[in-house]
Amino acid sequence: MSKQDAGNANGTGAGATSGARKGAASKPKTDSPFGGLTIDFGRGGGAGGGGVAPALPTIQIAEAPPSAVPATGGPATQPAEQGRTESKLIIVGSGPAGLTAAIYAARANLEPIVLGGTTPGGQLMLTSDVENYPGFPEGIQGPELLALFRAQAERFGTLVLDVDVDAVDLSGRPFRLWARGVEYKAESVIVATGASAMWLGLESETRLRGRGVSACATCDGFFFRDREIGVVGGGDTAFEEATYLTRFASKIHLLHRRDTFRASKIMVDRAKDHPKIDIHTNVVIDKVLGDEKVSGVRLRDTETGEQSEMPLDGLFIAIGHRPNTDAFRDWLDVDEKGYLIVRDKTNTKIEGVFVAGDVHDHRYRQAVTAAGDGCMAAIDAERWLESQGITEATTLTAW
Repeated sequence: MSKQDAGNANGTGAGATSGARKGAASKPKTDSPFGGLTIDFGRGGGAGGGGVAPALPTIQIAEAPPSAVPATGGPATQPAEQGRTESKLIIVGSGPAGLTAAIYAARANLEPIVLGGTTPGGQLMLTSDVENYPGFPEGIQGPELLALFRAQAERFGTLVLDVDVDAVDLSGRPFRLWARGVEYKAESVIVATGASAMWLGLESETRLRGRGVSACATCDGFFFRDREIGVVGGGDTAFEEATYLTRFASKIHLLHRRDTFRASKIMVDRAKDHPKIDIHTNVVIDKVLGDEKVSGVRLRDTETGEQSEMPLDGLFIAIGHRPNTDAFRDWLDVDEKGYLIVRDKTNTKIEGVFVAGDVHDHRYRQAVTAAGDGCMAAIDAERWLESQGITEATTLTAW
């Protein structure tokens, strides 16, 4: 099941399988924590005659080239110096936004350091099938996609560290960040810490994530065509998710713990009028039922305490997201929901500090939009560093 392709945010990468292009020389394995992954786009067969289009390229996971080999179209890569703590650019976060920013920054010779967190990879690490990220016609596992992001960033010399940022000082340059007692310094910073979906906190819910439990209707609604599903929540997000899911599911049960809603009246009325949506108030979920996949939920009436079971094929948790901004709230502006506020695309009120991905985007929360944000933030950071004389301006760009 896919997820925030989002993100919409919250690791280890999937294992690699060798499969180098036929006729290619054998290459030594790398020590990348994700197994040294690259993609081989070797095309099977020649171009057909008589107006027949060539077959789609076969996607294979191949062993990565040695880090000293020049990367086609970019600067020669060098092994990252594992002990370095200073850089022109530090990126906080290792989801699609942070790792895309790292790819672009490394190709511009900024030698970025990524402080990726102790649970790196963002919300894609919690998913299985991702079918809406471009370039993978057969879909790809969320952890595998993030492994490829990371391998590509490291290929160009990015240093990725799986540590949480505990504190920052953005009062002046170089900016200072602390993680596990180590101080890191940089002339510029990209904040790409993402947002985490809020969950019910049930053991059964955690166990069945990716097996019928989801927090993203946009990502996973397709998998529930002609199925009966539940949506938990009482705000605009829950009603939007329920309405969106009517295009796939045969029946949606909207489950809310109160008898009043935080959602706007127009959203509530729209749901009440929809023949596919049944609204259940004053109920909470005590347990998500199912062994290998969701088969239903055990409900409890908040007024009478009476329990009942409802058969379902899937359950969408729509009680909100929490932006991961704790370390930056004292320095950067946040909106009423706690998301970072950007100015002019990716800039913040502090020159040299940029923002990308779900840590500011609470509208789209897709991996592809986060990756686009990361690209923009890296370009903005590189151009800002040039304007400060920290890096040399060039007429040829690495983008």
